[in-house]
Amino acid sequence: MAGRWLDPLWAPGFLCVALILETASGAGDLSTKAHGHIQFSARGVNQTAMADCRAVCSLNTSDRCDFVKRNPDCHSEGGYLDYLKGIFCYFPPNLLPLAITLYVFWLLYLFLILGVTAAKFFCPNLSAISTSLKLSHNVAGVTFLAFGNGAPDIFSALVAFSDPRTAGLAIGALFGAGVLVTTVVAGGITILRPFMAASRPFLRDITFYMVAVFLTFTALYLGRITLVWALGYLGLYVFYVVTVIICTWVYQRQRSRSLVHSISETPELLTDSEEDQMSSNTNSYDYGEEYRPLLLGEETTGQILLQALNPLDYRKWRTQSISCKLLKVAKLPVEFLLLLTVPVVDPDKDDRNWKRPLNCLQLVISPLVLVLTLQSGVYGIYEIGGLLPVWAVVVIVGTALASVTFFATSNSEPPRLHWLFAFLGFLTSALWINAAATEVVNILRSLGVVFRLSNTVLGLTLLAWGNSIGDAFSDFTLARQGYPRMAFSACFGGIIFNILVGVGLGCLLQIVRSHASEVKLEPDGLLVWVLASALGLSLVFSLVSVPLQCFQLSKAYGLCLLLFYICFIVVVLLTEFGVIHLK
Repeated sequence: MAGRWLDPLWAPGFLCVALILETASGAGDLSTKAHGHIQFSARGVNQTAMADCRAVCSLNTSDRCDFVKRNPDCHSEGGYLDYLKGIFCYFPPNLLPLAITLYVFWLLYLFLILGVTAAKFFCPNLSAISTSLKLSHNVAGVTFLAFGNGAPDIFSALVAFSDPRTAGLAIGALFGAGVLVTTVVAGGITILRPFMAASRPFLRDITFYMVAVFLTFTALYLGRITLVWALGYLGLYVFYVVTVIICTWVYQRQRSRSLVHSISETPELLTDSEEDQMSSNTNSYDYGEEYRPLLLGEETTGQILLQALNPLDYRKWRTQSISCKLLKVAKLPVEFLLLLTVPVVDPDKDDRNWKRPLNCLQLVISPLVLVLTLQSGVYGIYEIGGLLPVWAVVVIVGTALASVTFFATSNSEPPRLHWLFAFLGFLTSALWINAAATEVVNILRSLGVVFRLSNTVLGLTLLAWGNSIGDAFSDFTLARQGYPRMAFSACFGGIIFNILVGVGLGCLLQIVRSHASEVKLEPDGLLVWVLASALGLSLVFSLVSVPLQCFQLSKAYGLCLLLFYICFIVVVLLTEFGVIHLK
């Protein structure tokens, strides 16, 4: 089974590693007809079914397993589990509701894994890298921090675009998250705390986002994204970053000339630079606070290892509510596994989170995780010269490097090259996120087959909600703490990165990997146009109504946004089930 591969793509300022999916080969006697049908033999009976895997539910229960096994459209591209085969081959037909329930719980847990990995491991390492590279808060805010906050969306889009059958998931998720954030989240912020929006950043961000939506709308109309088009997405994002930097520099220059005496700023009169700095501090996770040792003084190597691998703070545990304790119990296995495999560098601490025994152990385990998660472990089991598999070579090299590091360092002082652990942690956490995103996409596609829902609907509902719920709670928390302007700006600034980099990089990787000249887009009929139109209307509504209110946002504005999203969901469901259709 030959897999297609692509060298890692280096981008200015950070390395983005994408999981390259292996092309699955179908087994059995299959013949594809010119009109899109697949003919196969099941238990001696010739049957003809549409190539679309969703036709499986129209078959007899005794024939569904053979259909799933023989139909290439039902095969999962990448991932560790075959969810469709699990539903129709391992669960009896009368236990189908149980299988769906288990899948939904596993989907929720995967979203939990994505959130924990991004918040506690991915973002802190990105902050450490930006500090090591001595980037300004503006550059870090619109590159590293945006990448950290949008990691689930970006990796879900990369995985979905790698397979033409799930490209609708990417479009639905990116557009659906855009509608959700610009209506529900933005509206909820104004309802919680009415405020006056910053005019200049708001107009800048919403203009760039409208251009990005227009590009995607045009690409959907043309039905394809070429190499130049994909590079245009990435180029537009680079232009957005440059614009943010220049605007901030010009504003600060004008402000320094106009101010004679220093004026103390209130939280609601912050410059872009100060907002980015506060956003950076707000989004950064206080890793050391949770894992700070209870006993002070000299600790042995074994005690340091046990303390570093303990994801539970007993002092906080006693004061938490029952719901928080249940959530913490659910996160414990994930946090322990990530602590064991992902190094985290904290430049704000004196020791920069240097844990000598754990960091040396991670030098062995982290590279092993890298080779076993890249392309679902295909490269990890490849034998070099027919002698040793790649994973064994990685373990040997990692053990040697860990031994040298252990005997050349001490527990009390981090080594000079400790900052390199931030890059290792960034790569490892990125591949953990990518592996979880692959499973999320495969589960959603399986649920779409069972319920006969289009990928676009699954993307704009389950996938968009799951990836955006963390950002929503963060923005609502900022609003309650007295920073609604910062939270409102994050609604429009973050999703610019998601759509431009998600579509641009996803299509670019697919073009290079498949050696094609373009990526074909197959919209799910009227539904995609409803989605794109709704996002465009929500942006136009904000662009017109906010200046008319003199940028003084009230609760009425927030209620209108919430009502807009409710109407949008109703129209989407009516369109999906054929109530609204074009003749």
